Amino acid sequence: MTHRVGAKGQVVIPKDLRDQLGIEPGDEVNFWLHDDHVAVRPSAHRRPLRGRFSDLALTQELEGDRAADQARDRAR
Repeated sequence: MTHRVGAKGQVVIPKDLRDQLGIEPGDEVNFWLHDDHVAVRPSAHRRPLRGRFSDLALTQELEGDRAADQARDRAR
């Protein structure tokens, strides 16, 4: 795979490589010089999970359980 470096020094990481490495939009990556080439790896610091699963039914179920717990606590 060959890609051209843009005017700002940017290069697109090909989709199949992003998929293999689990790199998603907003993720941080690390770069380093390895002998005669540049290597890239996903950063250990991943983007926060908050909001990632808000559209799943599990979220509504957990919110309902929490509301029931809070109502029970208020009744005590």
